[in-house]
Amino acid sequence: MMPITDREISPENNRYPFCIVWTPIPCLTWFFPFIGHMGIANSRGVIRDFAGSYYVAEDDMGFGWPTRYWQLAPEHMEAGYDGFDQAVQEASDEYKTRMHNLICDNCHSHVALALNKMRYQDREDWNMVKLAWCMLTKGSFVRNTDFLSQYVPFIIILIIFIAIACFF
Repeated sequence: MMPITDREISPENNRYPFCIVWTPIPCLTWFFPFIGHMGIANSRGVIRDFAGSYYVAEDDMGFGWPTRYWQLAPEHMEAGYDGFDQAVQEASDEYKTRMHNLICDNCHSHVALALNKMRYQDREDWNMVKLAWCMLTKGSFVRNTDFLSQYVPFIIILIIFIAIACFF
């Protein structure tokens, strides 16, 4: 069993072992605060994310460092720690050959493939909708202020729309 210190999240070093990570996408997240950019970190906390067509970044997220994370439970992985890293690598290798599509084959799909390959929670039906829901309901903010970066722009836009609607 891996010592707990090896699973500790270290935002100051941008290390999120066994985590799915999320960051806002400027403009898009402002209007839809539940939509953002997602990646998955291996057992050492190195983040992999499908950042564009034929490109899976390593430790250089497409829209900045994570503001949310969901740490997965290693006991729910079929092949243990090595299987986790292997699944992340295989999903990344697969997505290096794919064209990015904002709607149906994107960063969330890359993470879903990794979870399906490792049979996380004994499942093979992970998809972008389930991942978005889990991140929204199970994810933690890296810093307290990250809550503001996700929701304040949306609230300001909503207030502006309501104010305009009231005047016209």
